[in-house]
Parts: sequence; C-alpha cells; structure tokens
Amino acid sequence: MTDTQWQTLLSVINGDKFKQYPTGFIIDSPWLPNWAGMSIMDYFSSEEMWFQAHLKAAKTFPETIFLPGFWSEFGMCTEPSAFGARCSFPENEFPHAHKIINNANEIDNLSLPDARKDGLLPFMLKRLEHNRAKMEKEGYRIRFSVSRGPLNIATYLMGTTEFLMLMMMDSKRCHTLIRIITDFLIQWHDLQKNRFPEIDGIMMLDDIVGFVSREQFEEFGLPYFKELYKRELSVKLLHNDAPSRESAPLLPEMGVNLFNMGIDVSIPELLDITDNKVAFLGNLPPRDVLAADTPELVYAKTRELIQSFEGKSRILLSCGGGMPPEVSSENIQAMINAAQSF
Repeated sequence: MTDTQWQTLLSVINGDKFKQYPTGFIIDSPWLPNWAGMSIMDYFSSEEMWFQAHLKAAKTFPETIFLPGFWSEFGMCTEPSAFGARCSFPENEFPHAHKIINNANEIDNLSLPDARKDGLLPFMLKRLEHNRAKMEKEGYRIRFSVSRGPLNIATYLMGTTEFLMLMMMDSKRCHTLIRIITDFLIQWHDLQKNRFPEIDGIMMLDDIVGFVSREQFEEFGLPYFKELYKRELSVKLLHNDAPSRESAPLLPEMGVNLFNMGIDVSIPELLDITDNKVAFLGNLPPRDVLAADTPELVYAKTRELIQSFEGKSRILLSCGGGMPPEVSSENIQAMINAAQSF
C-alpha cells in the first residue's frame, strides 16, 4: 500500500467526504495466483512469484487499494500450522489444515505455540523480510499485522461442527481453547509489529463470528476480540462475510473501525446499527456479480449500490468479502470505473 492509499484509508475511517467513493479489495491466494498466471502452489513456494503477483495487481489497478497489501500467507494453514496441524497443499487448490483435536479432553493438553519458531509463521515473516526492500523501492509499505481470528482458528483445530457443539456442551473447555488461541494471537501480532515497526494496522478474518448468536458471541467472542484489538493502531479491520447482523452492533465495543462484511445486510443499515462509529468495506455480491456477471452488469450494479449509500461517508467500496476466484480484470476495472463515474 502506498502512502497516498494509506492516507485515503485513514480518511475513510475518519468519515471524510470524497467526491467519488474510493475502492479497495482484500486479495490473497483464492484469487491472486491464478489471475497472475501461476498455480497456487507456485505462489506459496516461490518468494519471487509471490512478489511479482502482488506487484502486478498493484500496478494493474493503481486506482484501488489492495488490503492488506503484499499479504504473506499460506491460506487457512497459516495459524493452525503453529499448533502442529498437518497441512495439505494441492498444486492448484486451496490448502487445507487437518484438525488436531479429536476429543474435547485433548484441549487440556494443548500448549501455546511460539510464533517466532513454530509452523509456517517464520516463513511468512522471512518472505516479507526478503521482499521488503523491493516493495519499498516500488513505493509500497507493510501496513498490517494479519491473522485469522480466534474462533476461526478453533474450528480448524477441532472442526467447525465440533467447536460449535463445544460452545453449547462444555463452555469451560471452550473458553480454555479460545484463551490459548488468543494468547497465541497476541504474541503473533506483537511479533509482526516488532519485526516491521511501520505497521499501523491489524487485520483479522473470522467468519465463525457469523455462525453464532449474539449471546454466544458476547460470551465466547467479544472479550477475546476486545483484547486483540486493544492496540495503539490507526486501522483495526475485521473480515466476516458470514451473516453479521447479530454481532455488528458490537463492532465499536470490539475496537473495530473498519469492517468487511458479506451481503446479508446493507451498508446503510450497518452504519445505523453501529451509530456511524465504524467504516465499511463492501458490499457488491462477490461471486454472483463481481465474478459471474459481465463488465457491463458489474458497472450497472455498482452504480446501483453507490446510489443506495445516499452520500454517506465511512465507505470503502468493495465486494462483500474477499476477492473471489476467477474475477476478471475487466470486471474489477468496471467496478472502479463505476465508482469514478459519480
């Protein structure tokens, strides 16, 4: 992310008015490698190909903001690998982390990973270190520490159904598991910030927030997210493209100031239920419109979306969620053009 793009992002969060809505997209391995002409495995295994893929996106669409920008990741395997999860990497499919908790009793023996040494985390940091000078030469800086959220990681360690059942059947062990994961994430985000002092944002992704009721989230999510977002940083971004109406009113209390949602609730409604205290990144339908429609329809539906905002601020125009697979350059440009047409 360039200095100019960073200032635009801060202005969005601050509620400043723009003549035209700025655009931004979360991009990572589900979309970027294949769009850039390489396999997902090549993208993960070659630091140079990873760098060139991100640079190509940034240079192709200089009018938009890519978040978090040069994201060093190994898909959903990133954080579970630190706990010892076996990770499978097909050549051109999404990687998968295999669960390590087969019985709730095993949570009692779960140990706290060392983010400096365990799993794929050191490789993430080294990838950024090795490419940092090249990034800065092109005008881009590392702006965010990044991770999945504690509930999301819990589902990869023991399975989604099993974790949601644990919430209802064994709350004590559920809290034990989330506590360990949260302590690990505090350590992990601290390490990223210490290694790259220019970081001034945190981004977490946790769709499991959308799988639980408000009451469940208040018990099993809110206290831990508050700890994680309690940082002296300018941008505190949360991604949850599962249903968000239950948890969204709690975003300000969580400490979130930028939210990337799905398509179950409109941005004007979200602005209302958060008392205009949070900025929003969204929410054109990602699969059915941005990926599947023609550029002409993307353009038209983007204009319809902008009209629904009724001039409200604190909006960074995007799709509802991260960039999905198989989105064409033409469709991305159509969305950017529509934003610039107002």
